[in-house]
Amino acid sequence: MVLDVPPAVSAKARLAGSHAWLAGLPGLVAELEHEWGFTAGRSYGDGTEAYVAEAVLAGGEPAVLKLIVPRLGNDPAHEITTLRLAGGEGCARLLRHDASRAALLLERLGPSMADLRMPILHRHRILSGLAAAVWRPAAGQGLPTGADKGRWLAAMVARSWEDLGRPCAERTVEHALTCVTRRIAAHDDERAVLVHGDVHQWNALSAGDGFKLVDPDGLLAEAEYDLGVLMREDPVELMAAGDPRERARWLAARTGTDATAIWEWGVTERVSTGLVLLSIGMDREAREMLGAADRIALQAS
Repeated sequence: MVLDVPPAVSAKARLAGSHAWLAGLPGLVAELEHEWGFTAGRSYGDGTEAYVAEAVLAGGEPAVLKLIVPRLGNDPAHEITTLRLAGGEGCARLLRHDASRAALLLERLGPSMADLRMPILHRHRILSGLAAAVWRPAAGQGLPTGADKGRWLAAMVARSWEDLGRPCAERTVEHALTCVTRRIAAHDDERAVLVHGDVHQWNALSAGDGFKLVDPDGLLAEAEYDLGVLMREDPVELMAAGDPRERARWLAARTGTDATAIWEWGVTERVSTGLVLLSIGMDREAREMLGAADRIALQAS
C-alpha cells in the first residue's frame, strides 16, 4: 500500500522523531482496515497533526480514519475521551478508537465553516452553541485541567517569546502571564466541565443542516476557556469593532458565563497562538494576532 502523506504531516513526524511511525503507516492502515472493517481511500491534504483519510465501512457508510502523529505531550487519549463523552453532541461521532495506536474512526462530515466564509457574528452564534453542547461533568476521566493548561501556556509563552527574538512588546507577554495566572488560581474542580479546547471555524465541519466540532484537545476546565479561543480568533475584526471587550460580554451573555474569565483566557490564547503561528511561518496571521495583543496590553497598562 502506498499512502499520500501530506508534507506537513511528514515534517511533523520527522521533527518529533517518529520516523518508525511514518514508515509503518501503510501497515497500520492495512491492520485497521482488517480489524475495523473499512476500506481506506484518499488522504486529506490539509492535515498537520495526523494522517487523515476517507474511509468506507463494510455497510457503505462513509467515515474518516485519523492516525495521530506520536509526539511528546500529545496524548490521543484526551481526544478520544472528549469524543466518547460528547457522544456525537457538538462533536463528530466516534465510531472506533485505539489509544495505543493513536487511531480513530469518525463519522465523515462536510466542508469547514472557514471554507463556507460565514459572517463572523453568525459563526460566533454557532460556535458558542457547539462549545456549550460539549460542556458536561467529566471528573475522573484522566483529562488535564484548566490549571494544567494554564501552566503549560505560561511556560510556552515565556520560552517562545525569547526563542523567537521577542516579537511583541514585553508588556504584552507580562499581560498574558498575569491573565493566565488569574485563571490558574480560579480553577475549581467542582465547577470544571469537559471543554473542547480549540473551538474555531476550521474545526467546525458541516453536518446535515448544522455543524460539528472536530480535533478536540480535551480539558476539564471552566467553560470560559472555549470562549477565550473565540476571543483570540479574527483579531483584525476584534480591534476594528471599537471596544474589543464587547465580544467577551456578548459571548458571556449568550452562554451564561463570566465575561472576565473569557477575556483573560482570550488574552493568553492570543499571545500564545500568535507565537505558534510565527514559529511555523504563518507570519501575516501571527503579526495580526500579536499586533492586536500589543494594542490590548497597551490599553491595559
